[in-house]
Amino acid sequence: MALTVLGLSGALTHDPSAALYIDGKLVAAAEEERFVRDKHAKNRMPYEAARFCLDFAGIRPRDVTAVAIPFAPISIFEPARWHYAKRYWYAPDRGLDAILTGNRRFHRYKRRIEWCLQQLGFDLSRTEIVPVEHHLTHASSAYHLSGFQEKTAILGIDGKGEYATTFFGWGENGRIHKIKEFYDPDSLGGLYGAITEYLGFEMLDGEYKVMGMAPYGDPYKYDFSRLARFENGELLIDTELANVIGLRRYKEKGKGYYFSPKLIDWLGPMRHGDVADEPYIHYAASMQKLFEDLALQMMDYYLGDILRETGKLVFAGGGALNVKLNQKIIARPEVKELFVQPASGDSGTAVGAASYVSVARGVPVEKMEHVYLGPAYSNEDVIAACARHPARPQWEKIADGDTAVPQRIARILADGHPVAWFQGRMEFGPRALGGRSILGCPSAPGVADRINEQIKFRERWRPFCPSMLDTVGSQMLGTDHPAPFMTFTFEVAAGWKERVPEVVHEDGTARAQVLKREYNPRYYDLMKELERLTGNGVVLNTSLNRRGEPMICSPTDALNMFFGSDLQYLIMEDILVVKGEATA
Repeated sequence: MALTVLGLSGALTHDPSAALYIDGKLVAAAEEERFVRDKHAKNRMPYEAARFCLDFAGIRPRDVTAVAIPFAPISIFEPARWHYAKRYWYAPDRGLDAILTGNRRFHRYKRRIEWCLQQLGFDLSRTEIVPVEHHLTHASSAYHLSGFQEKTAILGIDGKGEYATTFFGWGENGRIHKIKEFYDPDSLGGLYGAITEYLGFEMLDGEYKVMGMAPYGDPYKYDFSRLARFENGELLIDTELANVIGLRRYKEKGKGYYFSPKLIDWLGPMRHGDVADEPYIHYAASMQKLFEDLALQMMDYYLGDILRETGKLVFAGGGALNVKLNQKIIARPEVKELFVQPASGDSGTAVGAASYVSVARGVPVEKMEHVYLGPAYSNEDVIAACARHPARPQWEKIADGDTAVPQRIARILADGHPVAWFQGRMEFGPRALGGRSILGCPSAPGVADRINEQIKFRERWRPFCPSMLDTVGSQMLGTDHPAPFMTFTFEVAAGWKERVPEVVHEDGTARAQVLKREYNPRYYDLMKELERLTGNGVVLNTSLNRRGEPMICSPTDALNMFFGSDLQYLIMEDILVVKGEATA
């Protein structure tokens, strides 16, 4: 009988998702937000995502061997709950709660998972629910899916799980060994999140905006070292200023933030609005530098020996989406190869929990080569969506789509027009990688500004990323390091900055996807055709959504976005939709 493990995330009341392993193969994975059209799907359970996984695999609830969840009870005899209570001494109600009823969140989450499973048709008396510690799921999602055979260093940085905020360990022969964990409130990810709030963005959503703002500022103009320090193997956050709870929180218009009024006294009022202005650009740069410096110090301290031995490192947790840090890690001489789980945030813990349980039961999991793990739609599905849509879209079916679609779309791109690109299975994780993307020609002047202002309705200073052919990657990026998931930034090589200026950030870097044809043939062929037309096998690629919305899932979602923006061209499988005034 097949070992079938369903992973369900959502323990921390955001980013619920589902992932399904059958005999070590990741068959399907998806985030709930895509189906319910609510970004981060806060306070929801992964019902629709789980239903999709089961339906896609053609299995019923009774066929599932185990349900893995990325949250576990933490013993009172371990240091985590005591550390939390001691460091949050100024909020005695929280401290006592951690000591006396410290697993209440776990039991509440388990009850919600049980309810979700019942709605899906599971018989709880016959369903085994396996809790896995949150940071072990992050570790598994990186290590077990990396394909690394040598002894491997494992790094995890995020806000927090049950109590842990940071994980250092190593993997060998499929087993994960824990070296050290830090506990809340001593959280580098939590500190970055608190400054994200101060800079006017939403925690757990806007951290990448802070990272995108940082290159516009001077990291040496303000000294942020008082916020946190790493000494004698321990991380210590200044909870007079950040990672604060209870009465220490700064409040504005009835909302409490994870920083204190003392931070306002030091740095001035919170930032509001969309403009990247002083002094806030310098604050973003200083926070990014502090994050990088401390992360690298911690990595050296706990993982340096392993890295000097084999050079293999894997990284997960929300902090692993900080691509600037990842660039610094790759530049270290002792690091030969870094694998970053593409869904490093909490949505990826569904994959991590399921992979951990699969390996623990003697079934290794396959290397993650791609993230095209969500729903796909046929031409018939697309045509039916067009027929139902109130905008009455004009559409045509492109004959011989496999060859004609890349040629037709490349020509539209080369003429300077952005195109909504909806092909194959939806991506899992936060990055659009050629399944649900808005594309542009990176040598067409002004295309990035147009997409920001008229299509995505987002801040003008936000950068765009390139997807490129594997034959181009080493030339444009100056390295052969694998980069299939847009989890790293690279310095763009001389000459290429002028060739593809629309995908080069303020600091001369690009967060790149280097694609092998076998994982997305039509997207690859589009770039080949664009190379023939423009000389550059590179395309500007951003997620198919508008500001504040989840990435598009279905043809109806795509049509709604298309008619709610300035997009003129939408290609869904072989069906090209064009607005009346555009020509194709």
